[in-house]
Amino acid sequence: MSVSKVKMPWLPASWFTHLLWILSLVSRSSAALPSSQKCDEALATPLPHNAFTSSSVFSSGYAAGYAKLNKRGGAGGWSPLDSDHYQWLQVDLGSRKQVTAIATQGRYSSSDWTTRYRLLYSDTGRNWKPYHQDGNIWAFAGNSNTESVVRHDLQHAIVAQYLRIVPLDWSGEGRIGLRIEIYGCPYWADVINFDGQGVISYRFKMKKMKILKDVIALKFKTSESEGVILHGEGQQGDYITLELKKAKLVLQINLGSNQYGSILGHTSVTSGSLLDDHHWHSVVIERYRRNVNFTLDRHTQHFRTNGEFDHLDLDYELSFGGMPYSGKPSTGNRKNFKGCMEGINYNGDNITDLARRKKLDTSSFRNLSFSCVESHTSPVFFNATSFLELPGRSDHEVASVSFQFRTWNPSGLLLFSPLADGTLEVGLSEGKVSVHINVTQKKNTRIDISSGSGLHDGQWHDVRFLAKENFAMLTIDGDEASAVRTNTPIQIKTGDSYYFGGYFRHTGPAPIQRSFQGCMQLIHVDDQLADLHAVEQGKLGSFENVSLDMCAIIDRCMPNHCEHGGRCTQTWDSFSCTCDGTGYSGATCHTSIYEQSCEAYKHLGKTSDTYWIDPDGSGPLGPFRVNCNMTEDMVWTTVMNNLPPQTSVTGSSRERRTVLQLNYSASMDQVSAITSSAEHCEQHVAYSCRMSRLLNTPEGTPYTWWIGKGSEKHFYWGGSGPGIQKCACGIERNCTDPKYYCNCDADQKQWREDSGLLVYKEHLPVNQVAVGDTNRPGSEAKLTVGPLRCQGDRNYWNAASFNTPSSYLHFSTFQGETSADISFYFKTSAPYGVFLENLGNTDFIRLELKSPTVVSFSFDVGNGPVELAVRSLAPLNDDQWHRVSAERNVKEAVLQLDQQYREVRPAPSQGHTRLELYSQLYVGKPGSWACLDSAAGGQKGFLGCIRSLKMNGVTLDLEERAKVTPGVKPGCSGHCTSYGMYCRNGGKCIEKYNGYSCDCTSTAYDGTFCTKDVGGFFEAGTLVKYNFMPENTAAVASKDTKGLSRNVAPEGNLTREDLAFSFSTSSAPSILVYISSRTQDYMAVVLRHNGTLQIRYNLGGLQEPFTIDVDQRNLANGQPHTVNITRVDRNIQLQLDHYPPVSYALPDASDTQINLVKTLFLGKVFETGQIDPVLIEKYNTPGFVGCLSRVQFNGIAPLKAALRSRIAAPVSVQGKLVESNCGASPLTIPPMSAATDPWHLDSAGADFPFNEERVIPDGVNRNSAIIGGVIAVVIFTILCTLVFLIRYMFRHKGTYHTNEAKGVESADNADAAIIGHDPNFSETIDESKKEWFI
Repeated sequence: MSVSKVKMPWLPASWFTHLLWILSLVSRSSAALPSSQKCDEALATPLPHNAFTSSSVFSSGYAAGYAKLNKRGGAGGWSPLDSDHYQWLQVDLGSRKQVTAIATQGRYSSSDWTTRYRLLYSDTGRNWKPYHQDGNIWAFAGNSNTESVVRHDLQHAIVAQYLRIVPLDWSGEGRIGLRIEIYGCPYWADVINFDGQGVISYRFKMKKMKILKDVIALKFKTSESEGVILHGEGQQGDYITLELKKAKLVLQINLGSNQYGSILGHTSVTSGSLLDDHHWHSVVIERYRRNVNFTLDRHTQHFRTNGEFDHLDLDYELSFGGMPYSGKPSTGNRKNFKGCMEGINYNGDNITDLARRKKLDTSSFRNLSFSCVESHTSPVFFNATSFLELPGRSDHEVASVSFQFRTWNPSGLLLFSPLADGTLEVGLSEGKVSVHINVTQKKNTRIDISSGSGLHDGQWHDVRFLAKENFAMLTIDGDEASAVRTNTPIQIKTGDSYYFGGYFRHTGPAPIQRSFQGCMQLIHVDDQLADLHAVEQGKLGSFENVSLDMCAIIDRCMPNHCEHGGRCTQTWDSFSCTCDGTGYSGATCHTSIYEQSCEAYKHLGKTSDTYWIDPDGSGPLGPFRVNCNMTEDMVWTTVMNNLPPQTSVTGSSRERRTVLQLNYSASMDQVSAITSSAEHCEQHVAYSCRMSRLLNTPEGTPYTWWIGKGSEKHFYWGGSGPGIQKCACGIERNCTDPKYYCNCDADQKQWREDSGLLVYKEHLPVNQVAVGDTNRPGSEAKLTVGPLRCQGDRNYWNAASFNTPSSYLHFSTFQGETSADISFYFKTSAPYGVFLENLGNTDFIRLELKSPTVVSFSFDVGNGPVELAVRSLAPLNDDQWHRVSAERNVKEAVLQLDQQYREVRPAPSQGHTRLELYSQLYVGKPGSWACLDSAAGGQKGFLGCIRSLKMNGVTLDLEERAKVTPGVKPGCSGHCTSYGMYCRNGGKCIEKYNGYSCDCTSTAYDGTFCTKDVGGFFEAGTLVKYNFMPENTAAVASKDTKGLSRNVAPEGNLTREDLAFSFSTSSAPSILVYISSRTQDYMAVVLRHNGTLQIRYNLGGLQEPFTIDVDQRNLANGQPHTVNITRVDRNIQLQLDHYPPVSYALPDASDTQINLVKTLFLGKVFETGQIDPVLIEKYNTPGFVGCLSRVQFNGIAPLKAALRSRIAAPVSVQGKLVESNCGASPLTIPPMSAATDPWHLDSAGADFPFNEERVIPDGVNRNSAIIGGVIAVVIFTILCTLVFLIRYMFRHKGTYHTNEAKGVESADNADAAIIGHDPNFSETIDESKKEWFI
């Protein structure tokens, strides 16, 4: 026996008390059941034989009356004459009943049974409605033999008098066979028929009602798409209206707007669609103050009304069925409701019963009826293989056709008729109705007309077409004014057949389109209404695959499965979501395209910038922009506000404070998401005052306060804390007046200031500041509230370590019925393990590491298990972090690994869509250990770490649960194995409890990832000196090597050098780098007089130093250039800029080591001992002028050490050195062509000739040349002077001196001295702060 799933609607906990009151009211409804009665009676068995009818019978012994469960009368059940899809079995229950279940059997002792069927129901035996479940016309699973009973409890009960079972599939061994039982109970409710004129007025006991809570319940059915169901209003502008608009239900409530219009109370909510189907629909409106539950046919919307008022103020009455007649001209041209209502209940009063007993005013009705007048329309349902053929008058000179249709498809064939001498086609094309007439009698004549737009909106649309001699007219929705007419000369002779909804014959002319998916009704041919019952009985026309007396249209966009504002569009069979501009992606716009925090962006290798973040992922909070500042140790998230700095405040007093409202670049809910997950938050506030008191005393009422999160008032100021009504100076005891705890409280005429950081993050951000002491003469205040700054993201690093195969964490049941997403990081060295699992009765969801390279996502929503698996090319048990994200919705399932491997599985078009789970969520092991000891491949517990586990936007607190769970530890170490690659340029990854940081100490770089160049501007005469050996080291080889830097050989001799730097200059000659020794050995990089680069080695064994002239270009061109030199013994490799490396070799006679390396110089040499006189004479004066940056020699960063006072190193500076990275700017000169590229030459050590003398062609006048030369020299001198002045004026901007800052003796650190000395200092100082990244 199978049981269909039943799901109760969910309501917030805050509604629970309210619902108890509601249930007490509903229990009094006449349509409700006694609580002791279970609605599970057998309804079919007691019925007489003639209550069963069918489409046909095989013979008298197979009649429908024998189709009772477990009965053996006749031939043991019902079987039709033909086993095809046109057969049905119908039951008349005698009166309307509430049906809760259905059971089936095959025909007794036979090979006949039904394996799949549909259930239709109706109040009248006409206008059938198919049973819907999970958004589809449901197909029930039937029998697999003759005797077993298969029962299905309906997911939602139905109320009907007639039931019809339509077999879809049956036994392959026999034919259709069926016995049934229907389960349910009696149903009764007062019914009122509204004729579109009458209105029921429910008068209040008092003239004016001030209503705090309402419960309104009713059922309605109608064939109209417009009409007011209920309305009430008050003279103060309050109102409540429930009405149909375009067959959708619209609830409008206004609890009050103020007279200035600044508070607007109007609230409008829409629910449902296709409500003009003349079937019953249930509505419940529950309001308590501003909270409203609006339920239509089991789908509930929860919302809060706009405005700030709680009461609904109504005057006199509440009207049902339309607007009350007031003698005033009606507004909005609203129609009254036309149709039926039952079970109308308002706050416990049964309105229909009161109307029946004439306790209410019904005088506006012409003829009040308490029975429902049924619709006489008979809809026809077409699928893609259907057609309906109706006869017409042949050889007639007038073609007249009209009908109504509704569909979701933009295109389809509505009508096709072969004429006596041509064709007539009426179709839907891109939402327009198009008519094509082709007459071939004498000469080909074609008429094409179209009208309407957007007619594929699911609404009923009326089409009327008339064609006669020299005239044709197409009218849509009765709009004669916009009817399309043509007077093209044409003569029509009609045929004898009209095909509606499809034409599949292959003889004769064919229509442009072949089929139609949708419904039609009120079909007229030759101005005669088609008798569809005669068609069904075979007396008129023909049809195929058509469902008569039924319109099975489904609105797949209601409820809307497109989340986060995604736009839903649909066809007859499916829907799709457009997510453009929402910040989300996926089939239902469920998954955020942004990271959850600045912390997450950092770990993708991003640097400081403005980013969009989405802290709750797929949750209700939308994405928003923040500033992310990635420092070496911490990540700061900054949210700006709109309060200008130093905002002036005047005219305020304690009695009438000036309230300054702050608006942030994110909503308060979004900001709260940042503060709640942050490690630390702060916000700087400053109150500048002149005769304006701030707090006054710790005991008294403060003059000024601020309001933070939760709209709480706070009486402390920056630098203090909650419960301490003081300012920072009061805490530090250094206020201007010791009698007060704030500088401003001294009430002095001089400008004072109280400022500091607010750091209690549960109170942040500052939303309002109320200032209360600026109304006295001379009193003034200026307020500054800085941006909110938060550091860290605990959710991102929330982790747990699973140390044994049996360890696990458990959480409450995962709620992801129609849309579920799960994401997390994991690291493990185990080959397999279950990450998490949650079970239901048969449903489940599981994520698992199935093998060292495979992650699987499996689930079952009632259609059978589904498994998605992604395979990694590299092993996943490498003890590095890997990211898994899985999503499952009504459209598809997606599994993604490391944002690289991905599998997508579409959901079946028919079947269950709701994931219903009941067990706890288990993290780290399967939900049941039954399979633990199974054969190989069974599920195992997970060993390793899981981090940042987020399910439907909610981060599970693994750490908190792990603290109280044996075998599981909070946190996880080893982040550098996954993120160490982001530490560049030799930076060292340092483990943190929550993350990592990059140690750039031994590199020539700074910054979060050691990618920020460190460089300096050298003025003439400036040099940097780095000592490899202490000055007192002997001139011979010493065994004491404590003074040697690392990567220098212990004995002070070098056989390998790795030198890298960047430079830019416009001056030559100069020495860029010089490495001396206590012998005559040295290495130098110089710029020659012509600006070319030369490398010089003097290692002994040669009479002259070995030189490499690198390039024939002038590199003193003001552009940045990069040099990389590596020597190992005799082999030298050199790379300049972006060109490929070139190899050189020392001569065989040369020595291969620098003996007793002593000092490294940058910019100029100032050395004692033996120095190459050529270097001193040619290149050392006046010294290098320009920029050097990212200088690194054998693991030493001498320039960075000189510029960073916090780095202890044997380095000194002479002259003025200004920090700048101008030597590492992007290369802007064009690359050399291949023809002149020296790096393409193979001759190692080749000397490139360069003539430094200017060659003057013969025949040029010598005097002219001299005069021109003098003029050029004068101009050049003037330009050089201007350049020198400009450089002198701007040399200090944006930089600071590292060796000449005044006031350093009294400063706490170098930065303080620099800031105090240089007023133009504007470099970011965050790097010097002592910050902790946890």
